[in-house]
Order: sequence, then structure tokens, then C-alpha cells
Amino acid sequence: MEILIEYHDVAASDRLEAHAKEKLETLFTRYDFVIRADVFFKTENTSSDDTGKKCGIRLSAPGPRLFAESSHDSFLDAISETVKELSRQLEKRNDKMKTY
Repeated sequence: MEILIEYHDVAASDRLEAHAKEKLETLFTRYDFVIRADVFFKTENTSSDDTGKKCGIRLSAPGPRLFAESSHDSFLDAISETVKELSRQLEKRNDKMKTY
């Protein structure tokens, strides 16, 4: 299990890294076939106050890579939403990998 974090136009934050690692730990323990996560933090100019802080996560697992991205008013909310989406994708992948 390896977690790489990249910041684009965002100051590095220990709090963000700790929150991302905490959320990703649940995925790593539940799905042992996930070997690596790349986390991207970006800011974008938007006209809405509810978006602008983007979090994207790419997971390396057997088969095609999984990717999810979300934009919210805070990075913590964006991380949570992205991990929820990845959890749905991993559940589908896990169902396909089951042997009957």
C-alpha cells in the first residue's frame, strides 16, 4: 500500500494528508487487491461558492485503473466524496473478481 500526494496550486498541508490517508486506509483494508493510490489536490476558478477545491484519486488495482474526482467548497468534503465514489467502483470490481 503506497499513497502519493500531489498539490497543484495548493499549499501542502499535513491535515489534508492525514485525512486522505485515514479515508484511504478503509479502502486498503477492505479491498486488499488495491496496491497504490495517487491523490491530487487542485484549485479551480469557478463562479459557484460550493465548488473550487478539487480532489482526484487514482487507484492501482488489477485491471484498468480506477479514478474519481470531486469538487466542493473544502478539500475535506472533496476527499470524502471521492472516496465514496471509489468505494462504489471497487465494490463493482470486487463482484466481478469473485469466483463462484
